[in-house]
Amino acid sequence: MSSISEELINKLSESVVEMEEEKTVVLAKECIEKNISAYEAIDKGLAHGMNKAGELYEEGEYYIPELLMCSDAMYSGLEVLKPHLEKNDLGNKHKIVIGVIQGDTHDIGKNLVKIMMETEGFEVIDLGRDVAPREFVDKAKEVNAEIICMSTLMTTTMDGMGEVINILKDEGIRDNYTVMIGGGPISQNFADKIGADIYTIDASKAARCAKKLITEKARC
Repeated sequence: MSSISEELINKLSESVVEMEEEKTVVLAKECIEKNISAYEAIDKGLAHGMNKAGELYEEGEYYIPELLMCSDAMYSGLEVLKPHLEKNDLGNKHKIVIGVIQGDTHDIGKNLVKIMMETEGFEVIDLGRDVAPREFVDKAKEVNAEIICMSTLMTTTMDGMGEVINILKDEGIRDNYTVMIGGGPISQNFADKIGADIYTIDASKAARCAKKLITEKARC
């Protein structure tokens, strides 16, 4: 990445953190004009800025109003960049069921993962937020999904992810699905504890990991 591109993407990230919606739109358009990858602009610009805003919230420097204004800036930038994403072709459409676990209504991270997954060529069935464990399983069975992807930003709702895996085990279908989890309080240790297959720390890594998984399956 050139120094000019890197500087512009850094400014895009900063504009999200600084809650400057109009500036974010201008910078996103400038990224397109300078032929900067929309994927890079979202990943290293908008998503990076939103992650920084989340850290400020956790540190008590930002509160809900500030976080919402940051997300407004991020979504405005996304509207500019999304049409310019180059979608990959995985051949047959591989399906992912995604949602925020029951009790949590924070869906910014989930929405970013969805966009990145779609860019990698997946068909993403979005259950939204505050999704009951049973609903993840029922929808995955209904649409013949290969991956169940769950997120949360609250420690009080994390155990719901384990419930999904327990339901799959109880029904004897655990091996039919790859379970991916992520979110602020989630860790590799927690993923190992509940028996999740994959834990990733951000949207782009989740999408790349899912694509690698499907590609390697296709080779078998």
